[in-house]
Amino acid sequence: MKSTDYLKQLRAKSAEQLNEELASLQKEQFNLRLQTSTGQQSKSHLASDNRTKIARVQTMLKLQAKS
Repeated sequence: MKSTDYLKQLRAKSAEQLNEELASLQKEQFNLRLQTSTGQQSKSHLASDNRTKIARVQTMLKLQAKS
């Protein structure tokens, strides 16, 4: 999915939905960390993609709180 499409989807969500998205991304980040530490992860780019998505969701939450 392109980043512009992902941002459009985030803009359409409410604050509650964004919080749910953030929680699921954080759980996924934890699982990716465990996989990395045990040597099971073969796709190392997923961790950085996940961090980027978390930052985008947090930014959208802050923008919604301002308005």
